[in-house]
Parts: sequence; C-alpha cells; structure tokens
Amino acid sequence: SLEQINRTKRQEDEERQIIKDETSKRIELLVQKRVEEELIRRKDEIEKEVMRRVEAAKSEMERELMFELEKQREQIREEARHREEFEKKKREELEDIFAENNRRIEEAQRKLAEERLAMIEEQRLMEEKRQRMRKEEEKRVKEEQKM
Repeated sequence: SLEQINRTKRQEDEERQIIKDETSKRIELLVQKRVEEELIRRKDEIEKEVMRRVEAAKSEMERELMFELEKQREQIREEARHREEFEKKKREELEDIFAENNRRIEEAQRKLAEERLAMIEEQRLMEEKRQRMRKEEEKRVKEEQKM
C-alpha cells in the first residue's frame, strides 16, 4: 500500500539522515583528531624551533658579551701600557734632571777645588815672596851693620 511505501520511504530517509549525520560526526571527529595530532606534532616542532632560536640568541648574546669583555680587557691593557709609558717617560725625565744636577754640582765642586788650589798656590807664592823680602832685608841690615 501507499502508506506502507511512504512509511518505508520515510524510514529510509530517516536512516539516510542518520547515516549522513553519523558520517558527518565521524568525519568531524576524524578531522578534529587529525588537527590535534598535527598540532601535537607541530607543537614539538614549534617548541624545537623556539628552543633553537633561544639557543641561537643566547649564543649570539654570549658571543657579543665575550667580544665586549675582550674589548674592555684590551682597553684596560692599552690604558695600562700608556700609563707605564707615561711613568717611564717621567722617570727618565727625572733621571735626566738628577744627572744634569749632579753634573752641575760636580762641575761647581771642581771649580771650587780649582779656585781653592789657586788661592793656596797664591798664598804660598806670597809667603815665599815675603820670606825672600825679609831675608833680603835682614841681609841688607847685616851689611849696613858691617859698614
């Protein structure tokens, strides 16, 4: 009968709808599962990439810090070299001044000694002359007394 056919048709339609809905659900679940798996798989990949970038940035920062430290060390060494050169130059200048002063003192002492010797020699010559004159005077007085 027509009613039977309609009922069968409705029942087939309902079954088709149920199958369609169930298929959609299963497909949706499958897609969701695949998306989650992909996210999990990608999560590891992303975490690895993040870690790689963090390590690369860390290495770069360490390299830059080491470079800066080496630059600072070199600057400190250079400043120490300049300071040592400056102090050495000052020391040499002072040594030159002391040497020049010593040379002048020795020269002055030598001149004083020469002048002292000259004065002593002059005094000796004057004393000799005085004694000669005294002897001549005594000799003259004696000769006058003889006459």
